Amino acid sequence: MTSKRANWLFLVIILVHFGVVAFLIFGGAFLPDSLVLSFLLSQGILFVPTIVFLLIFERREPGYVPQMQMPDVPPAFGNQQAQTPRMQRPFEAAAFHRVKISTLLMITLCTFLIMPLVTVLNALTMFFTDNAVAALEGDIVSTPFPAMLFMIGIFGPFCEEFVFRGVIYRSYRRGGKSADGMRFESVRNNGISAILLSSLLFGLMHMNFNQAVYAFAIGVFLVLLVEAAGSLWASVFCHMFFNSCQVVLMYASESILNSVYGQAVNEAAEQMSTQDLLAALSVYLVIAAVTTPIAGCVIVWIAKNEGRQADFQALFGRREGKRGYLLSVPLIIAMVLCLGYMSLELILFA
Repeated sequence: MTSKRANWLFLVIILVHFGVVAFLIFGGAFLPDSLVLSFLLSQGILFVPTIVFLLIFERREPGYVPQMQMPDVPPAFGNQQAQTPRMQRPFEAAAFHRVKISTLLMITLCTFLIMPLVTVLNALTMFFTDNAVAALEGDIVSTPFPAMLFMIGIFGPFCEEFVFRGVIYRSYRRGGKSADGMRFESVRNNGISAILLSSLLFGLMHMNFNQAVYAFAIGVFLVLLVEAAGSLWASVFCHMFFNSCQVVLMYASESILNSVYGQAVNEAAEQMSTQDLLAALSVYLVIAAVTTPIAGCVIVWIAKNEGRQADFQALFGRREGKRGYLLSVPLIIAMVLCLGYMSLELILFA
């Protein structure tokens, strides 16, 4: 898809979200009170409109297969040589390509290294808003572990990565048509702006300021992984591993807090002053200041391991090429709606 269609897609996702919320308010009594169903609805809001857009816009015109999808040819995002015309299939837009086992192992390390930064950002937002995930923790741990591990740790990350890193981000990076009207996957000279904007939309999609802040940071990190590895599987694997760790920690902490030792720890935590919390946050901030640059070095190693150093470096370099504007009226409307909804929620539940 083009960037304009990606912007329309995001607006449709937001409107569908509002429609589902309205339906749950006025007609939700007819549905079972199930957290699993709520998660299915939230991911369907993202996934279904995206598939519809891809079926309409990716299959309507004959497209080209980029060189990175052809066997025995070095991957190169946006390479315009050695391409063969054929009809695009919807899931090809997301660039699911194989990555090395060593790359997956380094992504695991990278995920651990980014966790302190996420913790710091999450803690900072809690000075002016509630922890959205913690508010649901009681309902989550009361649901069978396998169901939550699948919904939060596997299904949710796959849908979100497919939509935001697989479709929206790549739509921002793709450009142009040839003289005969055939599409090709040239790369716009807008790497930084595409990364930031797609990550911002990923944050806004969570519809609360708490998750929006750290989701934006995670979004930037996940895009860099996709560019370094040349495959959406990199961000999917990282997102799944990150969320699965959070689910396991939720259930483990619930088990610990139910013990005598856990109750003592919980009582001590409730007696902590704001100064104590700031001191703990400062420690995490120091840890994040060390681990985050290391995570960046690991991403550079991944790019080298996958033979994508030049493509990854070009992401940050200035060069001649198509730029284009990523912002459009539908996207601005969608962003205003998101911010308005989040602000209203913050005021009402403050």
